[in-house]
Amino acid sequence: MSRPLTGDYGAFYSHYVALARGNDPLELINLHASTLSSFIDALPEEKGDYSYAPGKWTIKQMLQHLLDSERIFIYRLIWIARGDERPLPGFDENRFADAAPATHRTLSDLKQEFLLLRASSDLLMASLTADQLSKRGEASGYPVTVNALCFIIFGHNLHHIQVLSERYA
Repeated sequence: MSRPLTGDYGAFYSHYVALARGNDPLELINLHASTLSSFIDALPEEKGDYSYAPGKWTIKQMLQHLLDSERIFIYRLIWIARGDERPLPGFDENRFADAAPATHRTLSDLKQEFLLLRASSDLLMASLTADQLSKRGEASGYPVTVNALCFIIFGHNLHHIQVLSERYA
């Protein structure tokens, strides 16, 4: 399987796909999994409630967003990989953030959950066959392949790691 092509995903995901280096899901895992985990694991507990500007998410809220988004993307991935052809709805990330306040959680707890979820996602992606990776479905009103979802998952995480590095340091 090669990198996703234009038309394998909605154009709004192109930034995420571009951030994910590699040519297939196994390369994505080999190139990015440890970087993502190491970065998140190194976030200091005392920074959990830090926000770089009024109205912006705290680090804990950002991590909760990463958890929610990964679960949604993985659900889409498995839905399509297993052959269900019904379209999947989109989601409003801000509504999700409001409904899952991270203020009552510790950063340590969120980090542990992130590391476990990422490992689980990687195992699932590594198990996919070429036939499953090529399956096409619809999510958020746009066509998407299972392969593209792998790139979107990594790219989305990489995007937010970049934001954390640049704005939350």
